[in-house]
Amino acid sequence: MSIAFKPDESFRDIYTYRNSDEAILRFPFPFPEDKYMYSVNIEPHASGEPGTVFRAAFDVDEHYIAECRDRAFTLECDPLRCQVLEHMDAAQWDTLELIMESLARDYPEYFQLERNGEHGERWTWTNRPLRLTQSFVFGDAATLPCPPFEYITRQAQGDFCLLDQREDNLFMDGGTVTTQADWSLDFDLGMSFTEWHGPVPLAHQAGIFERALKFLLRLQPGAPVRRLNWTMTVNPRLDTSPEHYPEWGPDRASITPENIGRKLYLRVELQTLFRLPRSNAILFCVRCYLIGLDELVRVPKWGKRLHRVLNTLPQELAEYKGLVRYRETARQWLAQFDDGAPTTLGTQSEVDRLSDSLSKSHVRPSFACS
Repeated sequence: MSIAFKPDESFRDIYTYRNSDEAILRFPFPFPEDKYMYSVNIEPHASGEPGTVFRAAFDVDEHYIAECRDRAFTLECDPLRCQVLEHMDAAQWDTLELIMESLARDYPEYFQLERNGEHGERWTWTNRPLRLTQSFVFGDAATLPCPPFEYITRQAQGDFCLLDQREDNLFMDGGTVTTQADWSLDFDLGMSFTEWHGPVPLAHQAGIFERALKFLLRLQPGAPVRRLNWTMTVNPRLDTSPEHYPEWGPDRASITPENIGRKLYLRVELQTLFRLPRSNAILFCVRCYLIGLDELVRVPKWGKRLHRVLNTLPQELAEYKGLVRYRETARQWLAQFDDGAPTTLGTQSEVDRLSDSLSKSHVRPSFACS
């Protein structure tokens, strides 16, 4: 497959990010029906249809180079956004092996992994989009330019957390987290599964996290799982961390009926979990996808459904997801794309070509953060 990378996109300051028609059609729309309630919604992370974000173990798309560059900038400014506790060394190498093998298998035209040496310990990794070639000895961190977990997660889209299993619980004992939706690795590091999910409303009363933890403790190697989660964000900014809240928080007050189509984004997380074979840790991956409202409504079913989801979303969830400031404006703007006709179950776009839903006055230009 061929990917038309867009290396010059920006996710901060002067925002130049936007999705091609192909990226819109493959967007992981998270709502299978016209209402939403927090749920476990876990399914096997099996290879999906070509042209979907589920085709490969780790999705690579047109934003790959730009996202890797944005991650490098974030880590340069704040090295604590990548931390791994000392006892997770084996899990670091597990992660490097899993991601390298997966990318080389699923995208052979862009990534290559060679193993040499008497026991296959001498590896050579080639990353063509980032123009990297690295020879190293597997298991010897001194042969890499940085620790193995950091090295490989700098070259993959999304965030990555290492969960150690002990005491019938999971503990967040490492991670590279630069594209998160308002939570902090530095704060959550070392916390248990229940502790870091503590702020989520309604789900605890429903027993959702208790069931999810029991399920994940039984996760087996070679049988990864996935789920979708979502929120909304103003401007196509990947780094919406608490540490940088002064940079992006004020944007929440900038939404108006005139600019909401081009400034408000549906932010969807493809969350995947892999049991790692040597360490028995779990790699928790959170891949962030962004789509502007003016892009989303070009798929008629999605525009209708998001309008109905926001109409019926429980207030507690709206507050937790930070939507309160602009929820009503979004509902009113989306109403023009909802004709009241029934929609089919499922998340599929059900179109091969995008509609031109918006007038030219709504087309999104590049703009600076105000």
